[in-house]
Parts: sequence; C-alpha cells; structure tokens
Amino acid sequence: MRLNSLKPAPGSKKDRHRVGRGGGSGWGKTAGRGHKGQKARSGGFHKVGFEGGQMPLHRRLPKRGFKSLTHADTVEVRLSELESIQVTDVDLASLQAAGIVSKKALGAKIILSGALTKKVNVKGDVKASKGARAAIESAGGKVEVLEPKPVEKKLQKKRQEAAKT
Repeated sequence: MRLNSLKPAPGSKKDRHRVGRGGGSGWGKTAGRGHKGQKARSGGFHKVGFEGGQMPLHRRLPKRGFKSLTHADTVEVRLSELESIQVTDVDLASLQAAGIVSKKALGAKIILSGALTKKVNVKGDVKASKGARAAIESAGGKVEVLEPKPVEKKLQKKRQEAAKT
C-alpha cells in the first residue's frame, strides 16, 4: 500500500449539488427554491421562530417556573463539614476562611446531613434548618441567627394608620 494509491471507499464521497446549472441537472430553473415567496428571493431572511406574523410558538405557550437571580448567594453547609473545621464560633467569615463556602456567598444555611459531636456556636448570617438546629443544640452548641431588621417606613405607615383609627 502506498499513500498515492489511497482512495475513499466507493460511494462515500458525493458531489455537492450545483444548483441553477440547467434543467438537465435536476436543479435548474428555480434551483430547488420553489415558486415565488420570501424564501425564493435572494436575501429572503427572517429570524428563527418567525411564523409570518402569526404569534410564534414560543410566545403562545405558557411560561413555567422561576429562576432566582440570588439563588447562588446562599450556600448549604452540612453538619459533617462543621465537624471537620477547627473553629468553635461559626459565622460566614470563618466558613469562607475554611474553604467550605465561596468568597462570593452572602449567606449560608446548615442542613442536617452527617453527624456533629463537638460543641459549635453558630452566629451571624448563618442560618440552620430545624433538624440541624436540634443536632447542634444536642451537641452542646447554640444557634444565634440575626433576624432581619424591619423597614422603618413600613413601621411609620402602620403607626400612622393605627393613630387614625
């Protein structure tokens, strides 16, 4: 076998259609574009999903679900991960320093997954699920979550409404 004698298998290579080369070619006259209409013209173009002015399918169908833009801001932390770090006072900064939580995270929530045997105090922007809170407290620790401060304007409005009645 020599390189100059190599050929593709018979029938594996086809010539491309050369349209508009006369009636004998089978692709003459309209060149496979049919008669008239936007697609028959040169430059006849419309965007994907366009249905000739009819309401397109992607707009007719109902929309489902919701994708939160802030979903990634809060990170889940397992009890087994708390067990592995050397810190007793757990807050967002200590979790970030230990590499459990991303530096971009704005909050964390401890979930009941794994076991916790050491005493841990959770505070700050770190929340805990009911099961995780029970596990932390049974190990001798405590959970101090900062409650969000109420907005002053809402309080003022409620006070004004209460004063009127």
